[in-house]
Amino acid sequence: MARKTATMDPGPDAPAGAVPGLDRLPAGPALFVGRRAELAALRAAAARPATGRSPVLVLAGRPGSGRTTLAVRFARTAAVDHPDGVLFARLSAPDGGRVAPARAARLLLEQLDPEAPVPLPGATEDGRDEPACVALREALAGRRVLLVLDDVRDAGQLWPLLADEPGCLVLATTAGPLTGIEDIDPVILGGLDRQASGELLADLVGGTRISCDPVGGADLAEACAARPAALRLMAGWLRGDPKAAVTEAARELTRVVGEESARSAAPKGDGEKAEKPAKPVQGAKSGKPGKPGKSAQGVKSAQAAVPGKPVQGVKSAQAAVPGKPVQGAKSAQAAVPAKPGKAPKASPPGEGPAEGLAPEPAAGETAGEQAAWVKPGPEPAEPVPVPDSDPLIGAFTLLYGTLPAAQARMLRTLTLAPAQTADPRTASALVGCPAPEAAATLAALAERELLGQEAPAADGSSRYRVPGRLYPRLVRLREQEDRPAETELARARLLERLVRLTESARALLDPEAGTAPDPLPAALRLGSPEHAREWLLGERDLLLGAVADAIGQGDLDGSAGRLVTALLRALPLTGAAAPADLYRLHELVLTVAERHGRPRRASAALLNLGDLQAAAGRWEQAVTHYRAALEHARTAGDEPLCARALEGAAGCHRALGDAVRAADWYGRALGLRQSMGEPAAEARLLARVAEAHTAQRRFDEADREYRAALAVLRRLGDERGREAVGAALADLRERVDAGW
Repeated sequence: MARKTATMDPGPDAPAGAVPGLDRLPAGPALFVGRRAELAALRAAAARPATGRSPVLVLAGRPGSGRTTLAVRFARTAAVDHPDGVLFARLSAPDGGRVAPARAARLLLEQLDPEAPVPLPGATEDGRDEPACVALREALAGRRVLLVLDDVRDAGQLWPLLADEPGCLVLATTAGPLTGIEDIDPVILGGLDRQASGELLADLVGGTRISCDPVGGADLAEACAARPAALRLMAGWLRGDPKAAVTEAARELTRVVGEESARSAAPKGDGEKAEKPAKPVQGAKSGKPGKPGKSAQGVKSAQAAVPGKPVQGVKSAQAAVPGKPVQGAKSAQAAVPAKPGKAPKASPPGEGPAEGLAPEPAAGETAGEQAAWVKPGPEPAEPVPVPDSDPLIGAFTLLYGTLPAAQARMLRTLTLAPAQTADPRTASALVGCPAPEAAATLAALAERELLGQEAPAADGSSRYRVPGRLYPRLVRLREQEDRPAETELARARLLERLVRLTESARALLDPEAGTAPDPLPAALRLGSPEHAREWLLGERDLLLGAVADAIGQGDLDGSAGRLVTALLRALPLTGAAAPADLYRLHELVLTVAERHGRPRRASAALLNLGDLQAAAGRWEQAVTHYRAALEHARTAGDEPLCARALEGAAGCHRALGDAVRAADWYGRALGLRQSMGEPAAEARLLARVAEAHTAQRRFDEADREYRAALAVLRRLGDERGREAVGAALADLRERVDAGW
């Protein structure tokens, strides 16, 4: 049977007009079946009148239950009611890492208005008062926007993004409970019903094979727990072996799941911990696991879907855990029991309040107003794992075993890609093959349901992503089957490819910048300045992620440093480089410099960070950076860097209205510039000291400094400078004569 193209079917209810941001949603699978009750529940919830903050819809389900696909489906049909656009962000990495709310807010702000400046990071990445979160909430005021937040780990990620705008709608998908936010009545995703499971298998495998063996089809659906992801993987296995019977597929899957379950239950060797089976949600009436035909229609509970036990037909008002009821919540989310005698975790320095605890009210916000947003809840939930005995892992194991060596290697190696997302350019670098060959391999893996399709790249080329539900198993396979040297070489090739692409984009955007780099192969080449600009902006987050990953591991600092340098030179040429991006890059430079004991480079990075903070009017933060830069510069014995740090700190004190400290720091910078023999800087600093003395009403000293500056400027022949300083001196004397 010929497969349908892997693009999202918008459905019969899709809006006719173009709504901004629809192209940012994941492409998703071509085939969509079932979930009528869940879609109806979402539409009914979205239609309810809202007041105060933005209403929140939640889709809860285990990995592989199709929650992201359903969320995208709903977003495409509901976009017509949100003409100001659709925003999309993932709040978890494939490895289960938690994305800070501030980072998600910056991504959403860029989508909302690419030309608007994104605030620099604040002192905390998780608090409601973090600048990016505040800016997002302010930007959403008065708009009708649909925010799709995928794979939310806990309520602490969600509540800082909720605006006081009932016209906006937030749709969040999650695998765990979201306790702490009121008025959430989630839709729980279990398995597909019997009819939908049969339709999905028939469409993916071929109607004849399924219709000729309806019992085998039902057995296969039951072995897959009727979950869409497992069904798709088994359909890929059947397509790869046209002679295999559907009954055989069900039998093989049952065998593999049994073997994996026995292996997981077996005692572990030294240094290994036996995996604990997932605890079922207590106080809930659920159907049998894997039994198709029971949808989550009418569910009034917000339980987290527990691996190994789908939540179906829940009737309880809340999933009560002994000793810890959920207080003040209208939904029935599973609560995490508090450990006796254990205080809540303190937040690390610079990371804001501990998750799940109500933070201190922001300035101007009363405790009552804050309580309307979030109530004390559990600490952040751990990532919901996919146990080895899960049918999803069994289906993957069967399908992976049938892959050609080249496809299996590509699939394993894609776990090294930034954000586990790749196009033919990055995939070819990772495995060391031509780009057309990489494109064909990526398409083949997507055809077999092993990769998810993302929104296209700026040049229209396809982009793919390793599903988070498969990521841990693929990492384990990579560590088992690939030598460490091969993995390091793949990462090095990727960084070098990104360096060459970035340098090529810079050469196109600024032909007069210098010698153009060696041309890339035709399949990788950026064709025009506009193409280069779109590539830089479209791949900006992935480029920054690649640098951060490399520097975090610490073994490829040379290649990572070249990529940082290339990005610092190229991004400003786009005309839309956010200061927040440059800030992240300079932070990475600082990390590498301090790691390798290079105080001069660390000082330069801190000066750049201070300049960005000062440009944003955040003077206290800028002073902190300038002081740290001064210490590094003194260690390196670099007088120019010392002088620059002194002058920067003085400017911050001047902006803060602290004339005494400003005069002191300007005076120290002046003495250093004089010893270095820099008359132009000397004249500038003399004028600055005079201004500080004037603010302190020390008019005689100010008059003397202005006259000294005029003398230096006269020697330099700087007529324009003499006019400016002369005007300032005349104004000072006029004020003194007037008794000011």
